[in-house]
Amino acid sequence: MTAVVTVESGAGRDLLPTATGARTWAVVRELLRPRRWLAVAALGTMVCATGVGLLTAPLLGHIVDVVVQGRAAGALTWPVVLLALVAVTGGLATALGLGLVARLGEGMLAALRERFVERVLGLPLERVERAGSGDLTARVTNDVSVIAKSVREALPELGRSALTIGLTLVGLTVLDWRFLLAALLAAPIQLYTVRWYLRRAPALYAAQRVAVGAQQQQLLDTVGGARTVRAFRLRGDHVHRVVRRSEAAVDLALRGIRLVTRFFARLNLAEFVGLSAVLATGFVLVGADAVSIGTATAAALYFHNLFNPINLVLALVDDAQAAGASLARLVGVADLPTESVAGAGGAHDTTGAGGAYNTTGAGGAHDTAGAGGGTDSGTAVVSGGAVESGGVVESDGARPAAATVKAAGVGHAYTPGHEVLREVDLDIGAGERIALVGASGAGKTTLAKLIAGIHRPAAGSISLGGVDLTDLGPAATRRTVALVSQEVHVFAGPLADDLRLARPEATDAELRDALGRVGALSWVDALPDGLFTVVGEGGHRLTVTQAQQLALVRLVLADPPIAILDEATAEAGSAGARELEAAADRALAGRTALVVAHRLTQAATADRVVVLDAGRVVETGTHDELVAAGGRYATLWSAWSATR
Repeated sequence: MTAVVTVESGAGRDLLPTATGARTWAVVRELLRPRRWLAVAALGTMVCATGVGLLTAPLLGHIVDVVVQGRAAGALTWPVVLLALVAVTGGLATALGLGLVARLGEGMLAALRERFVERVLGLPLERVERAGSGDLTARVTNDVSVIAKSVREALPELGRSALTIGLTLVGLTVLDWRFLLAALLAAPIQLYTVRWYLRRAPALYAAQRVAVGAQQQQLLDTVGGARTVRAFRLRGDHVHRVVRRSEAAVDLALRGIRLVTRFFARLNLAEFVGLSAVLATGFVLVGADAVSIGTATAAALYFHNLFNPINLVLALVDDAQAAGASLARLVGVADLPTESVAGAGGAHDTTGAGGAYNTTGAGGAHDTAGAGGGTDSGTAVVSGGAVESGGVVESDGARPAAATVKAAGVGHAYTPGHEVLREVDLDIGAGERIALVGASGAGKTTLAKLIAGIHRPAAGSISLGGVDLTDLGPAATRRTVALVSQEVHVFAGPLADDLRLARPEATDAELRDALGRVGALSWVDALPDGLFTVVGEGGHRLTVTQAQQLALVRLVLADPPIAILDEATAEAGSAGARELEAAADRALAGRTALVVAHRLTQAATADRVVVLDAGRVVETGTHDELVAAGGRYATLWSAWSATR
């Protein structure tokens, strides 16, 4: 198992892990191994390019000697021609070498990206929610950008500069070993400066990445929950939180700038010491007739030409630290195990996330192909279950023979001591439609997530078809349960591709049938290119009602025996909500259904109504029975009817 270190943000979040330095380098070697011949070719080309470029200084030194010796002008012809050839050859070889280095870096980055995305899509949603979507978003955006910039800009320059430094030192030795000793007087200052920097930079950049993640999480919480913030008059508190997180991120950024400024000031001192030593050595050696003026000139040029490469390498230490911190955060996630599903003989499935097959991709951070890449509860998700009747778990993840749901003594708390659900008992028969109602905060969405397998109950058990969810595993649960909520993400691209995320093999005719089933075919046919109209970001904009209908179409295409609608019509207006309710009725036909009812008209048409209050089931019965009983549901119904 890979060693990873979890870094707390101080914001009460259990952040996703960060890999150790040893593990990060191990991953780099793993990525490099299949590309080793490309690495050899890139290194060889860069060595040749650098070597050719270093011929400039001795050629210029030779020209100085020709001039000092008073030789004829014709003696300068070949040195000048050779300088031109060096420039052309060095330029071409450098371009080729940089291209090979860039190709190597891009290939490694692409492989890392694929590994990271694949693993993110396989993370349990509960684990991602504990960390907060801001942490994941920061890694997907900021950290990937930092690494990509380093690969495209820093890595080629770093390789080129390191070779220049090494070969230049060899060149100084060839001229006279005493020039090398003089140049090395700058090394202690440079080494001390780098050590001083490295002692401070890694922790600072790691903290900066965490602070940016916490800042993004707070912004997501505040903006995403704007309605709640306004309703409970929490604007001042949330503004203060955003300011606090932003100040922490800015403070760390300024500390980084001050660190870099001091870093470069010390490097300038090293340059002064080194160049002074080389010039003084040249003066002494020329005076003693140990070397020619041209040789001393070449040595001075060599050392002067080291300024940029050395400063660049040491400056790139700054970028390397930032990239290393980002790389460790990506590797930390890439090394996380995906959820496994135990089947016969211990078979495992690692293709899904959090027991949830995502069919709406809520909030733009979710994948529709079964992988969880996000955390918002507003996700149309399909979880699956794999059992035969009698509770025998099948290794191929087959659905339960009976589409029943049973919750026994279920309790759950997101934080210790703050229970959201308490001793909930619920039985849903095959083909039965249950409406779950209650005030905001009663625990309706939490119960829906538990049944969908997104969270595990802290107490009690949940079973599908008579088999506990822990025995079914996430892949099996995905094939059995779908969770559709009010927030829907429409993916950029042709509409048909968006819908096929729920069933890749679906034909155009099957897509049209599913659209017709939820009443969406007419407006889809009216689109500029019908099923092939580009929708989502940069494409044709869909209304809230149309987007939610797409979530229901995905539900029909995925065809799970059990479906959960979590306030799936809440975001539409009255007319749109009525249209969606009719569409939902058709999409749920023939399925066992749990409807978290935002509009009580959904409860009135359900087979049975279950009322939650403060995390407990307080009433259950048909709509007519509960209205006649005059209890909590009757009060809710009376208030609802008065506002219609």
